[in-house]
Amino acid sequence: MAVSFTNVSSEAGLKKLDDYLLTRSYISGYQASKDDLAVYSAFSTAPSSSYTNVARWFTHIDALLRLSGVTADGQGVKVESTAVPSASTPDVADAKAPAVDDDDDDDVDLFGEETEEEKKAAEERAAAVKASGKKKESGKSSVLLDVKPWDDETDMTKLEEAVRNVKMEGLLWGASKLVPVGYGIKKLQIMMTIVDDLVSVDSLIEDYFYTEPANEYIQSCDIVAFNKICKLFHKYQSPSFYLLALFLLLY
Repeated sequence: MAVSFTNVSSEAGLKKLDDYLLTRSYISGYQASKDDLAVYSAFSTAPSSSYTNVARWFTHIDALLRLSGVTADGQGVKVESTAVPSASTPDVADAKAPAVDDDDDDDVDLFGEETEEEKKAAEERAAAVKASGKKKESGKSSVLLDVKPWDDETDMTKLEEAVRNVKMEGLLWGASKLVPVGYGIKKLQIMMTIVDDLVSVDSLIEDYFYTEPANEYIQSCDIVAFNKICKLFHKYQSPSFYLLALFLLLY
């Protein structure tokens, strides 16, 4: 059955065509046809980019015409216009429409409910897009912590053991060193690498460092540095790499 558009040079005509092309790539069928050529010929100039779907369709058909890629016969379309019709524009509906009952000659309602075929095609396209999408890789971060003891009598070896005993998925402890603070007190500086989607640094400190048994040795913990790790360097994540990174940060 033939579809019908009225004066694609007017705002109303462009809006109707734009809505029609919202779920379609071509005027009829699943490939460019003479129906597209008929509608394309009704434009004296390229449509405004504000009509996104029309502009996309027009650019595509224009490119196909330049490459001589329009070969299908189409199903028949009629374009009505208040402008003077072009003598070179063929009446595709008269030339190609098969003989049918009078009731079938009525214009198709382009804005009614979707047919089962259209719904199925839309679902297939959505499924194809979903299947082709790749799972986004979770990022990683390098974190430098300052872990401070209660006083100069705190056993720093046991303090570091309490820190490293914290284990969870997505957490990797790295290099560490003791740094003098004053009055004989030293603090522990330690590197760790985390998978951002799996480890929250704030939760780690609150839930593990400030609870028993770690809080027997740990008075406080501060985040000194928090840096995203470039994917290019993921393969270099070895203890020696973190040790080097630690000294680059501190000196």
